[in-house]
Amino acid sequence: MKNDSSRSTHTGGTPSELIDGRIAELGDWRGETLAQVRRVIKQADPEVVEDWKWRGVPVWSHAGIICTGETYKKVVKLTFAKGASLDDPSGLFNSSLEGNTRRAIDIHEAEEIDEKALKALIRAAVALNQS
Repeated sequence: MKNDSSRSTHTGGTPSELIDGRIAELGDWRGETLAQVRRVIKQADPEVVEDWKWRGVPVWSHAGIICTGETYKKVVKLTFAKGASLDDPSGLFNSSLEGNTRRAIDIHEAEEIDEKALKALIRAAVALNQS
């Protein structure tokens, strides 16, 4: 699975501006999905810090990395840095399930995001980072 992040033409600006640029640059369902996920993350944690790492990956942190938002041709992937340590009662995690640390949510085109469950997962990740 090739990460489209490597094709970004953005080199300057704040991390938030770079994420805005990525969303606009994608110009399709992936940009819309990334924008929706970003909005949900900010609603779940108004103190979240946005960053831009690894040559073009949006990162959301609070007392440590919460998750990253990678865009691929067929999926938007939210990778939770400490996902294996989080309870996921709604079963959002559907990728990277074999690891001891990370867990991911692969969101495909036209897939509905359970915003309530995602907010709960974000808040749990922040609480874990703060513990």
